[in-house]
Amino acid sequence: MRQGSLFDLEAEPSLAPLAPRRTPLGGDAWIDVQPGWLTGADAVFDALVADVPWRAERRQMYDNVIDVPRLLCFYQGALPSDVLTSARSMLSAHYAAELGEPFTTAGLCYYRDGRDSVAWHGDTIGRGQTEDTMVAILSVGTPRALLLRPRGGGGETLRYALGHGDLLVMGGSCQRTWEHAIPKTSKVVGPRISIQFRPHGVR
Repeated sequence: MRQGSLFDLEAEPSLAPLAPRRTPLGGDAWIDVQPGWLTGADAVFDALVADVPWRAERRQMYDNVIDVPRLLCFYQGALPSDVLTSARSMLSAHYAAELGEPFTTAGLCYYRDGRDSVAWHGDTIGRGQTEDTMVAILSVGTPRALLLRPRGGGGETLRYALGHGDLLVMGGSCQRTWEHAIPKTSKVVGPRISIQFRPHGVR
């Protein structure tokens, strides 16, 4: 069962002005964080659960084909929610000078409980493998831990609990020089959906 936020009870979905706090990570990598950017995130969560055509995927892992431990949906163009369309437009305008192009796609991940997860990775499919880029993650539902660590180890692991309308943006060289993950947990946790906005050609 999803645990709602007291701040979101009966709140209409709306976005605050963008004013994230930046943390340099070294090597031209950085993250921006703005807790509670989206008010009314619980209503958005419920609508996405009901309206998005979620799909389960299976992927090759060494010699086995395994279930991907989360549900997925990918959008290019129209989005399933007006507030997500507004969020993409605001992010594109805010980061235009640094990114040099708009955010065009949205990848949605539905973490149903603590058994759902994503392993350590960087978003390096496409141009992100060789170019600086950005990935903006908006989270709705129950907070889950997002971990970041330097690629190759040897540095501090950062931890952010993201949910209830929180925003985290990874920029600069972050996708090439850092990795991020949503680990499994044995604790009883409610579901969470992450919306990852990316520019064209980045996955």
